[in-house]
Order: sequence, then structure tokens, then C-alpha cells
Amino acid sequence: MRAFRDRFENLLGDTIVEIQVGMGPAGELRYPSYPEKDGVWKFPGIGAFQCYDKYMLSSLKSAADEFGKFEWGHTGPTDAGEYNNWPEDTNFFRKEGGGWDCQYGEFFLTWYSQMLLDHGERILQSAKAIYENKDVKISVKIAGIHWHYGTRSHAPELTAGYYNTCFRDGYLPITQMLAKHGAILNFTCIEMRDHEQPQDAQCAPEKLVRQVALATREAQVTLAGENALPRYDECAHEQILQASSLNIDSEFDDREMCAFTYLRMNPDLFQPDNWRRFIVFVKKMSEGKDVDRCLEQVEHEAEHFVHVHPLVQEAAVALSISRVAPRMISQVIVIIS
Repeated sequence: MRAFRDRFENLLGDTIVEIQVGMGPAGELRYPSYPEKDGVWKFPGIGAFQCYDKYMLSSLKSAADEFGKFEWGHTGPTDAGEYNNWPEDTNFFRKEGGGWDCQYGEFFLTWYSQMLLDHGERILQSAKAIYENKDVKISVKIAGIHWHYGTRSHAPELTAGYYNTCFRDGYLPITQMLAKHGAILNFTCIEMRDHEQPQDAQCAPEKLVRQVALATREAQVTLAGENALPRYDECAHEQILQASSLNIDSEFDDREMCAFTYLRMNPDLFQPDNWRRFIVFVKKMSEGKDVDRCLEQVEHEAEHFVHVHPLVQEAAVALSISRVAPRMISQVIVIIS
């Protein structure tokens, strides 16, 4: 972070107005509980707790000793299944009588989630000190773990470090930690609808987004969004527009997401139909929810842009298919604020 600050100091606060600080896998504040590499984990597996190395076990032992339950400090849960299990496959996450819903589970999950919060706080403290008086905002990305959200235990969120269950709001402690440092919460899966996801896995991205939005409101944290998967269709665009307006209840009338990261810039985006839809989407996002214009007018302006600025699309396509493009394109995001 210091090297970045020193190298780009003349751009901070002007060209560079926000810095998203990497906190873990995919830049997100979470444990690497569902690694996709080499097929270790596949959606919608519950993932696995990451607490079995000597450092985590040492911390767990200290916490158990302090709690007065020495026997709980030897290892993490031994009945929590493996990466690709479902909640009901395990004793720890099952709906009735699961370990997550007993005194041991409460102790372990409190310790496990607090370790993640402490990690995030340490990095944010460093970031604030390094970028102090540089007129840039700091943001932190939180994963949209929406699968098995409809279960009581919320197993995939628990293994990732989010102590969120049917009895407990696991996102409020995160937003409160971010509020202490004035950080923005950047949340994923904004483009998803509940009915589009596997119903047998009780996926509920819309309900999850709502819960996180409510937590940011209570903690007075600014919310930004990001789509989890590359989507170029109007249904996804409309869902993003609806979610970003934060029209969750009547009390949200004066709130909107501060920014949205659109994934991703690649040759598919610049296909003629996708490009036109994207321009319409950008226009709607830029106007916000307070401007009510007819769809035909917005689409007409988009068509005009396509005809007047054809070189934008042509240059982007050429760049995308060049030999050096893949590494470069993967680093590009579009921010709409």
C-alpha cells in the first residue's frame, strides 16, 4: 500500500478517488472456505472451516482456556463435513440439533468470526494511516454467499467467517467494524434473482442483499455493489438498477448505492446487442432513481451513441482480441457513480 501511494501520489484524490483494499480470496473479507481451484469445491457446497493450522489452533486453545472449556481448544469441529457436502449431510450444520446451535457452536463461531473481523480491522487501520489526507475513499469487498441462505444454519456463510444464522445477523458486526474506519462496503451478487438460482440449495441472493443493505443502514455505512457473474442481458441490468436504488422499504427513499462495479470488459460485452444494452444500462444508472424518463427515450439516446461513436466499440473489440489483451483486460472495471 505504501508503494502504491508513493508511485501514484500525484493521481490520488483526482484520478484515483477510491481504493478497494484486498482482504482475502478474490479481494474479499472472508476465509478461503470454498476454493474452486482443481475442483476442490463446487457450487453449492458448504465449504470448510479454515482453522486447523498451528496458528489458528493456538488461538483457539487460548480462547477455550479463557472460556473455561479446555477440551474445546484442541481442534475445530470434527463433524462439519467436507467442501462439497450440504448442511443436512453433517451433524454440525443439520437443521435440528446441529452443533452450530449449541453452546460449543456459539463459542466456536464467535471466535472464528471474530478472528476474521480482527484481521479486517488490522488491514483497515494500516490503510487509513497510509492514505491519510490523500482524499481517497477506502472500500472493502464482502462476498455474496447466497447458497443455502434459506437454511437455519447458513453453513456456507459460517465456514467463510460470517456468523450469520436464522437467529443472528452476521453482517451487522462487519458493517460496524467498517463504520469505525469510514470504509465503504462493496457487496457482490447484486445482479441475481432468487428464482434464477437452484431452489433445492435454498439460494436467496435478493434476500441476502436486503439483509446487507439493512445492516449498512443501521451502521451508517455507504454501500456499493458488484455483479458476481458476467451478465449482459436486460434482466440482470434491471435487477442491478432495482437493487442499487435501495428501494427496500419506505425508509430507503433518500439512499442509493454510491457506486457499482460492472463485470466484465471482454469481447462479449462489445457484441452489438450486448453493447447497446450496456449503454442503456449505463444511462439509467447515471440518472439514478430520481429521474423518471420513458424507456424509448433512453434507448433512442443509446442508439444515437452507438452510431455517433462506433470507434469506441471497434477499438475495444480490437483491444480484446489482441495478444496482450487478456492480462490487461482482466484488470479493467467500469465504475458507475
